[in-house]
Amino acid sequence: MKLWAPAAAIGVLGMGLWAAEQQTPKPVPPPQQDEPTRIQVEVTRVPMLFTVTDKKGRFITDLDKDNFEIFENKKRQEIAEFSAESDLPLRIAVLIDTSNSIRERFRFEQEAASEFVKSVIKSKNDKGMVVSFDTQPELVTDLIDDTGVIDKGIRGLRPGGGTSLYDAIFFACQDRLQRDQPSTKYRRAVVLLSDGDDNNSRYTRDQALEMAQKADAVIYAISTNLSRIESEGDKVLKYLTAETGGRAFFPFKVEDLEVSFENLASELRHQYSLAYRPEPLIADGLFHPIDLRVKNRKDLVVHARRGYYAPKK
Repeated sequence: MKLWAPAAAIGVLGMGLWAAEQQTPKPVPPPQQDEPTRIQVEVTRVPMLFTVTDKKGRFITDLDKDNFEIFENKKRQEIAEFSAESDLPLRIAVLIDTSNSIRERFRFEQEAASEFVKSVIKSKNDKGMVVSFDTQPELVTDLIDDTGVIDKGIRGLRPGGGTSLYDAIFFACQDRLQRDQPSTKYRRAVVLLSDGDDNNSRYTRDQALEMAQKADAVIYAISTNLSRIESEGDKVLKYLTAETGGRAFFPFKVEDLEVSFENLASELRHQYSLAYRPEPLIADGLFHPIDLRVKNRKDLVVHARRGYYAPKK
């Protein structure tokens, strides 16, 4: 197993601009032996960002609060806040697979990812970051609003090595996306560009998912598997995205990657936002399942996270 870089090599992780200018991504720090996997968060209200589509994937944007009903642990909850389209500042982590398995189509993926970042980070209130991962995840650019620096970081990546997908998700959500608080004031998203395979992570798939859920981050994925045959990695991408309220895209050829990124950018601009106060609020530190529906509309699909972790006394 490859050792993690010493602390001296990673002392500048917080300087995203410096990292991009040097064109040398920095390894993320290893988990400490006594570091808990679970992070306690205060939850007196549960925020949700979500999209609604019809069966053909077309966005439905004309619904209001009264069109929705929400259940926690099968008990109906009262929606306290609702917005038809979210204009909250965006915090987005783009995670790019740089392992050997994607070498042949890597240049095109760089181009598509770069254009995507430029299309979604529209103001000084939005920030993006880039994490590459092969044998281990590496911070390329920290959360910044300068798309030029992010673009330079993406274009400086080179493929090679194993795959540590789960570690990359865990790091991005724990160490970066949770920075800005309160969580209800930001939209948090993770965009995976990967074939979904993992052969080198220290964290498991479900530990990575749990950290994303604790960070209130929605996971989106664009598969780099172009075989037209569903792989085990594709199943992983579908699982991670479904559990957090995101979606997975499966382009059949490299030219379709740009279209997938365009669809993803459109989805980020068509989000609804709501919040409710759990009744009763049970501070047990456990996962509480949520079921959000459009009333009397079985023809519509709600893309929302499937639960949250309650605080623990």
